[in-house]
Amino acid sequence: MNKPYGVLSQFTPEPGSQWRCLADLIPIPRVYAAGRLDADSEGLLVLTAHGRLQHRLTNPHLSHWRVYWVQVEGSPSESQLQKLASGVIIQGKRTRPALVSWLKGKAAPIVRERDPPIRVRQSIPTSWLELKLKEGRNRQVRRMTAAVGLPTLRLIRHRIELMDGEPPLSIEGLDPGQWRQVSSRETNLLLSLLNRPAADPQA
Repeated sequence: MNKPYGVLSQFTPEPGSQWRCLADLIPIPRVYAAGRLDADSEGLLVLTAHGRLQHRLTNPHLSHWRVYWVQVEGSPSESQLQKLASGVIIQGKRTRPALVSWLKGKAAPIVRERDPPIRVRQSIPTSWLELKLKEGRNRQVRRMTAAVGLPTLRLIRHRIELMDGEPPLSIEGLDPGQWRQVSSRETNLLLSLLNRPAADPQA
């Protein structure tokens, strides 16, 4: 699923919350999100009824790359990019090494305008980064970019790389709010994860 802005990564609404939930968009019972995106974040969610697979996709010791497109306020310096890659301290703990690139020019992602739109300040440019992480701490991407002076304006999880040399799971071809069944190839790749050993949590 390509989760849109303003939707919780759960099928039951939060009492008193302004946000919608997945039940408003997906009419399939007894499936759950394997990993979360905050309501104000967008992008790839994998939904499954398979408990072991859900654990395999979310356990930080069973590493795979989660790839985010991050629109930030400002233009990143080489020093800021290096800090994001090597790790920054958030909530008293250093983040694991990441892969970071500045998506400039033709490399910048082509995405639909968000509803509601991001804030724009005429005197400050915005930039797109690609950030690849092997962990998923609470609001981690936003905390990381804030720590180096690049506030996140928009956050999209674009793909999940399963570390098997095969094409990643991604939101390509899905507009915000759309979902599809996994293909037979993707089903086989996901189920093969259950037989793979845990990776080094520090790798």
